[in-house]
Amino acid sequence: MALIQAGLIDQLKDELEYNIHYDGQVHSYSELIPKEDPDYRNMKNPLAVSAVTQTLSKQVYEHAKEGRFVLTLGGDHSIAIGTVSGTAKAIRERLGREMAVIWVDAHADINTPESSESGNIHGMPVAFLTGLAAEKREDIFGWLKDDQKISVKKLVYIGLRDIDRGEKKILRDNGIKAFSMHDIDRHGIGKVMDMALGWIGSDTPIHLSFDVDALDPMWAPSTGTPVRGGLTLREGDYIAECVHETGSLVALDLVEVNPSLESEGASETIRAGCSIIRCALGDTLL
Repeated sequence: MALIQAGLIDQLKDELEYNIHYDGQVHSYSELIPKEDPDYRNMKNPLAVSAVTQTLSKQVYEHAKEGRFVLTLGGDHSIAIGTVSGTAKAIRERLGREMAVIWVDAHADINTPESSESGNIHGMPVAFLTGLAAEKREDIFGWLKDDQKISVKKLVYIGLRDIDRGEKKILRDNGIKAFSMHDIDRHGIGKVMDMALGWIGSDTPIHLSFDVDALDPMWAPSTGTPVRGGLTLREGDYIAECVHETGSLVALDLVEVNPSLESEGASETIRAGCSIIRCALGDTLL
């Protein structure tokens, strides 16, 4: 809501000349939230998160199957269970191709329900999307089918710096390509993007899932789990610019902008979010 109130839709329409399909609503999905939602397999609010992400997956799929670029403004990063699955299914149907995901985040979000210390599902979306975590119950992510999932070989992380011990093992055991802030310090963001896009391969459709907490709190303080030592705003913009330049970007998530958490830094965070979105959609410095 804050991103839209800051004029994002008008920027995309007027400055970047996009034809926008938008119903004018910010969906809270409150009608999907059950009265009772007990913990299950260590997951908190599993029925609510499953119901919302399943609905979101269908909404994203309906746009993506028409060949539209899908931009989703979130919420916490658990929404990617819905957005990525919706795009992946549409790309398979339309192009017969497997989609890649670039996950820009301070956190890996690849805990399984069993490896998670907190039980928060926003730390698990990548595990469900890759099939590393699975559940047969239809009302708790059992609706996720193989044509909605992604391969660990087509997953690349950028900006990691706060990773649980269990997640480190999952990343190593599955040979997942991950560039931490150490790698960015060592090689520079330009080289890291060359390596990340090289790993994915040319002409592969890309879904960019960008958590604003990938940025250092200096640039984006109004977010749920800020971690110092992150990307500069320019580095964040550069990632978005590089992915746009491939011509292969089919969808973008921008999540975790939460002005209620750090009101003094809200405007900075909103500006940063809008900047990243514009860069991913083709805004340039010159």
